Amino acid sequence: MKKIILSTFLLFLTFIAFAQDYTTPNTGVTWTLDDIAAASPTTITISGSDYTLWGNLTIAENDAVIIDSDLTLLIDDAKLITVFGAFTVNANAVTITALDENAPYEGFRFEEFSEININNATIKYGGGLRVLTETFSIDGCTLTNNVSGATTSAVIQLSRGMPQISNNTISFNENPAIGSAANTAVSGYIFSNIIEGNNTANSNRPQINMGPTYQFEALQIVQNTIIGDAQNTKVGGIAIANFVGATVNVLIEGNIIRNNRYGITILGTINSAVISDNSIEDNNIEGDPLTGGSGINVNSSQIGTPVLASGNHIRRNLWGITLQGSATINLGMGGSGNGENIFSENGNNGQTFALYNNTPNTIFAKNNCWIENQQSTEQQVEDVIYHKVDDPTLGEVIFEPFLCGILGVADNAVENFSFYPNPVKNEINFNNIFSFSTIEIYGVQGNLIVSETISEGQNVLPIHLPSGLYFVNFSNDIQNVTKKMVVE
Repeated sequence: MKKIILSTFLLFLTFIAFAQDYTTPNTGVTWTLDDIAAASPTTITISGSDYTLWGNLTIAENDAVIIDSDLTLLIDDAKLITVFGAFTVNANAVTITALDENAPYEGFRFEEFSEININNATIKYGGGLRVLTETFSIDGCTLTNNVSGATTSAVIQLSRGMPQISNNTISFNENPAIGSAANTAVSGYIFSNIIEGNNTANSNRPQINMGPTYQFEALQIVQNTIIGDAQNTKVGGIAIANFVGATVNVLIEGNIIRNNRYGITILGTINSAVISDNSIEDNNIEGDPLTGGSGINVNSSQIGTPVLASGNHIRRNLWGITLQGSATINLGMGGSGNGENIFSENGNNGQTFALYNNTPNTIFAKNNCWIENQQSTEQQVEDVIYHKVDDPTLGEVIFEPFLCGILGVADNAVENFSFYPNPVKNEINFNNIFSFSTIEIYGVQGNLIVSETISEGQNVLPIHLPSGLYFVNFSNDIQNVTKKMVVE
């Protein structure tokens, strides 16, 4: 019996010693893991639904690998999967993990021009996804407990293109969740992900850490939940940085961002940035107002296009919104109806700072609620805004009129007023039951584009505008309402 065990053990050691790397033959064939195991038994072995990768695997330019059945792929210490061709995971439940959790595999490297589509996979205890390709999508996956390896910048490190990252859970990884390089353009669609407790190394990086974008295609960070870990006091929520004179075109909308070192920061010159309808709360875990804690921070060495911020709920951060250098922001210019941000209990050292304008620029900030759940006086609002009144070297914040308190029944009815269709192609239709007399259409920077007189009852308004986001304001002498309009 002992002799049999010893022989088996020696056979195992011999197998490991001769485990070899494998490259598919580049003949235009789609491979499964079973096919690779048959072609190279020392690269992949199979036991039931468990597959073990013992050597580095390279998918050649004209080949594809598909995983379309539920299985577990165990990968040996420091091994790397490199894809020049195509790699698809499309099953109900695939797990890709280390053979030994204490000996992580190197991760994945998706070369330029490869085609990557990963669905419903759990990816853990590896070195992350280095995405050098323009064609990349990952949906419905879980990425956790990954470390530095194929990438050291983020679990999903992007380099170019318009990648699709949606409906994933990315949590408790050594590096940030999603990142892109400082010198290449990426305009990804980052949608409906749960992002929590990443950058466990506690380096000075946010959980989403993006660089420049394409000029005419926006980076979209939409409807994600981004939660920090109180142990990682250096980790922010979202950062967009432009340090190389490139382009920043970004939409940050409908996210929940809480318990990070800061909420959102945009650094450098801005071409177009919209921050709307986000819940930005309790981003104060470091506790040092000199190094962080802003709900929204904009910092630029030169005046660019103003960030448009509207409809955000900004609560219990060390600062509400901070502006530095020559940064500028549009928090509401009045007739456009932009604004409608709500501030509550943002402060430090016993003082409330809803908005700190540490720039020489005049800032328009009309139609915001500066102290939630109360009807405020002008002086009460003045007390939570730091600007020219407090330091004559700074720019003025024009904050009247301001909105506070809770909407009444009539106001809520007006808020429910709408038009159709939206998105819009050629025209909009609406029933003017509130006796609005004027309709105005504004661009995202607050510029008036269209002003028309309207009548009661049914109305049709032709729309002849370029594709993009606009704001439509319906008003009369006593009330107004503003709605977003997307033109296709």
